[in-house]
Amino acid sequence: MTMDDLGYNDTLEKLRIENNLEVFEIGRVIAEHKERYIVKNEKGEFEAEITGNLRFSAKSREDFPAVGDWVALINIDSESAIIHSIFPRLSILSRQAVGKFGERQIIATNIDCALLVQAVDRDFNMNRLERYLTICYSSKVSPIIVLTKTDLIESQKLKEIIENINLRIKNIPLSAISNETKDGYDSIRGFIKKGKTYCLLGSSGVGKSTLINNLSGRNIMKTNAISKSTNKGRHINQSQRINCYRKRRYTY
Repeated sequence: MTMDDLGYNDTLEKLRIENNLEVFEIGRVIAEHKERYIVKNEKGEFEAEITGNLRFSAKSREDFPAVGDWVALINIDSESAIIHSIFPRLSILSRQAVGKFGERQIIATNIDCALLVQAVDRDFNMNRLERYLTICYSSKVSPIIVLTKTDLIESQKLKEIIENINLRIKNIPLSAISNETKDGYDSIRGFIKKGKTYCLLGSSGVGKSTLINNLSGRNIMKTNAISKSTNKGRHINQSQRINCYRKRRYTY
């Protein structure tokens, strides 16, 4: 794997030079576990923590590393590293922090595109879709609408849903797929570009994990059946990794 495969590009290299970080190795944060981080680069994955200076100078939670961040590294060995500093963020997906008025919780950074996933059989809600779009626009993230479970409704009903979306939402790519039959997968693969970072936004049970597994060709994310009593997805305890798919099947 190269840094290009992880999403490193000329813009980030320019930021590296402007911030005098040429002497440091760099990596990307792919997971966070209570202020301990998993960082990845072309050499592999490292468990990392931040320097005392970075911790001391932080004014809020947003000044700490987040999933998706590019970071400068020191003291790297075969399994661990120290995060010296964080690159300026090109985009930030965030939400209101639970129980903390006025404080934002970062979901992920440096995302290029968000797949807005809704199941057409039960989950589809136009207002929710527009809320996702608002998040994308405010975060400088390009949205792609993905309608799943198309095998569970009549083709005429699917056509009506798509027509309603096109009436209210203009110039946003849309892909209607079935995770069971794989119908529509050629369309969604056409949106995936090498070196870009993608995240998935959607309710529990709409097929996000299955979509990731099908696109990557392997079981990266655990999946579970829909609850018959609530008609909702069951929560699965997983590490807080960015839900992302790359061309050439690189995921993190």
